[in-house]
Amino acid sequence: MKFGALDYYECMGHDMKVKTMEGMPKQRSFKDITNAKDGETIWFSYITFKSKTHRDQVNKKVMAYFDKKYANVNPKDMPMPFDVRKMAYGGFKVEVGF
Repeated sequence: MKFGALDYYECMGHDMKVKTMEGMPKQRSFKDITNAKDGETIWFSYITFKSKTHRDQVNKKVMAYFDKKYANVNPKDMPMPFDVRKMAYGGFKVEVGF
């Protein structure tokens, strides 16, 4: 938000069991989609922006900050706190909102 994002959320999964309604096809849970093992915690994070253009402007500022801050750091010296193979990225357009 320091660089202009409207909101930032990090959500920890706490109810990952799927409750399928009678007559409906079985739904996939986040645990299934991520292939999470017992004991692993699922996180879902998102940021809101005014528009795609605004998102691109904010991301440019964020990347410039990190490029400067970590210019002399070898990425191998920065272990990730999570399994990046289970990470996904995407942009979404709001279709229904209140």
